[in-house]
Amino acid sequence: MSGLLKLEKQNHIAILTIANPPANTWTADSLKELTDIVERLNEDRDVYALVVTGEGHKFFSAGADLNAFADGDVGNASHMAQLFGRAFETLVNFRGVAIAAVNGYAMGGGLECALACDIRIAEEHAQMALPEPGVGLLPCAGGTQNLPWLVGEGWAKRLILCGERVKADKALAIGLVEEIVPKGESLQKALALAEGACGQSPSAISRCKRLVMSAREGRSHSDGWRMERELFVELFSTEDQREGVNAFLEKRRPEWKNR
Repeated sequence: MSGLLKLEKQNHIAILTIANPPANTWTADSLKELTDIVERLNEDRDVYALVVTGEGHKFFSAGADLNAFADGDVGNASHMAQLFGRAFETLVNFRGVAIAAVNGYAMGGGLECALACDIRIAEEHAQMALPEPGVGLLPCAGGTQNLPWLVGEGWAKRLILCGERVKADKALAIGLVEEIVPKGESLQKALALAEGACGQSPSAISRCKRLVMSAREGRSHSDGWRMERELFVELFSTEDQREGVNAFLEKRRPEWKNR
């Protein structure tokens, strides 16, 4: 690994730390590495959940280093946009539960990374923004697409079009994050949630996530209900379905295989 990202595992949980001080900015190398890491985790049947956090106590991530765009090179801009988009789309499609432990400022691509996760836990001093238009750019890694889904069009426009920055309490009020915790406790809370996710069938979780995310695609309710029934029946071809039901009937903890 490049050292810009740190990966460790605790039982069935992978912990990914953005480690590029002082502001944990994203680079071409770290974006490629994020894509590779998540793809490898998708193939690792022993990993059920992923927690993403930033190193230190001030920044989750400040996004891209603007020095990369100072020369106005179109080719470089296209390359970086593709890397950002591919990395965070891969994170969105992680088969397990992805939780962002927002331990400080989450700006631009930093916030887009958190938006690509399923759940966001913010520390009380955290602040969030998509300030790209203020420097002649725009969010190109899912910000304009994921943010309105969470907070509605009005607040998405306030953050993106008006350059508004929100503190943790406002982020909670508008639905940008799911919970606020004291300084230094976001990782602990995210890990607790991840442990809860690991108690669920990973085979069921991956299908539930697909169904929830498919609601963003403008499907009709009847199509969504059809998908629910199909994936419900599909679970009966997995070992986890048999293990889950029998563990319940036998009054014991299930031993998931992710198969």
